[in-house]
Amino acid sequence: MSATTNSLVDKKKVRRFALPGSLAAVAVLGSAMAFHGMGGVHAGAVTAAALDDQSVSSLSALDQDMERLAARVTPAVVNVAVTSRGGEEEEDDNNDGQAQQQIDPSQIPPQLRQFFGLGGGRGQGRMQPQQQPLRHGVGSGVIISSDGYIITNNHVVEGATQIKVTLHDRRVLNGKVLGTDKLTDIAVIKVDAHDLPAISWGDSGKLQPGQTVLAFGSPFGVLQFSVTRGIVSAVNRSPMSGDARTPGGLIQTDAAVNPGNSGGPLVNAHGELVGINQMIATNSGSFAGASFAIPSSTAKAIADQIIKTGAVHHGYLGIAMNDVTPENAQFFNLTDALGAIVSQVTPGSPAANAGMKNGDVITSINGKPVENGSALQVNVAQMTPGTKIDLGINRSGQHQSVNVTLGEYNKDKEVAANDGDSNGKQGNSGKLGVAMSDLTPDIRQQMNIPASVNGAAVAQVRPGSPAEDAGLQPGDVIMEVNRKPTTSADQVASNIKAAPNGKNVLLLVWSNGGASYRVVTPNAG
Repeated sequence: MSATTNSLVDKKKVRRFALPGSLAAVAVLGSAMAFHGMGGVHAGAVTAAALDDQSVSSLSALDQDMERLAARVTPAVVNVAVTSRGGEEEEDDNNDGQAQQQIDPSQIPPQLRQFFGLGGGRGQGRMQPQQQPLRHGVGSGVIISSDGYIITNNHVVEGATQIKVTLHDRRVLNGKVLGTDKLTDIAVIKVDAHDLPAISWGDSGKLQPGQTVLAFGSPFGVLQFSVTRGIVSAVNRSPMSGDARTPGGLIQTDAAVNPGNSGGPLVNAHGELVGINQMIATNSGSFAGASFAIPSSTAKAIADQIIKTGAVHHGYLGIAMNDVTPENAQFFNLTDALGAIVSQVTPGSPAANAGMKNGDVITSINGKPVENGSALQVNVAQMTPGTKIDLGINRSGQHQSVNVTLGEYNKDKEVAANDGDSNGKQGNSGKLGVAMSDLTPDIRQQMNIPASVNGAAVAQVRPGSPAEDAGLQPGDVIMEVNRKPTTSADQVASNIKAAPNGKNVLLLVWSNGGASYRVVTPNAG
């Protein structure tokens, strides 16, 4: 699971551990016995010779370099303390992530309102709505300009009624949210100050696994101005939020990041800002070796828009995608596992208006190769609405060029979603382990399947079957089998049965409002 790294501060209990007296005596006795034999002290047990400056020169030089790097960056790091009022959908770090239920005063009879502290009983006048409790959160940020602009995460300042920014020189300033972008989880805060120490932007596109990086911030909200060191573990990671619309391209590092580090800087060996720390992969809520940062290429583009206009406008293409993989490349006549496969085109979207189709493989954007769906997604999201782009596509083995004018993203649209990897006539496929149904009007209504989706509905999935392995579940719709559209359960079953034994089958599956390609290895027979 993943967790964002802002922290709701509470008093921490510090436990000190010491050996009990008897065990300590045993430990001392054991140490003495290790140095003394039956005849006295062993000559070979003499303490090793002291290390001179020359023998540790390389380690000392590395330490000095890290000290200079930390000293250069730390003055630009800030602590961000936030006061907000909890909403019904907000989660509290101290209640295991479960949103607390809020009482709707209008639903409580007048004679019972006194028991909820609402008043409104006989002679008490009009009921007053219950005020939501204050919540206190702490995160981090970094100064990006000397006149008081600070970048952090949206989830650090979301819903803030008051922001206090603590500078490295211990000054505490009032902060104002200049603008936020929930899609990329970036926000910009402004403080009224000048001549502040600001960090320089670096190029996250040049990062390679193995490079040294440092993470700065306020772990647990109280350990202000901390620094940890690690390496770049991977680049271009997909988001762990589960929302396919969220741009990827994240930087994975093993630099320790904990609750309270959210919004703090990730810097390279030159002290340049290459990422904004955002989340960790953890089963405990604390650092477990995998941290993720928003790349500077994304963060800078969003911050520049916010500073210039106070708002963010994302380009909108209107497609869902799969990455090209070695497993699915053969079905699209591709020799290399590079590019993004269009699995769904939203009706009326810029992509639809440009004539894009399911099964198109996007290989380039404005002449630059597209490595995967995540890279295309990040690129499109950073462009402004109205931008004209040229997409190179492979359609049924033929290379074509498609000109698209981007629309504008909103929460009900998809920029370019990357999905990574009953009644009526019944059909089934022993090879896949599914039972299917035709899409009758009743089935469409029960399963909320749009009229634009055609194929066969999955009614049952056998446990342990290839279908279950591929993630199919009741309510999904199989739209294509091996690139051939299907219109009925019998047709799906027949096409799957006709697939050669031992050969994979490519399904286009509609699920939870989006379509994606799935490679399935059927059972023999």
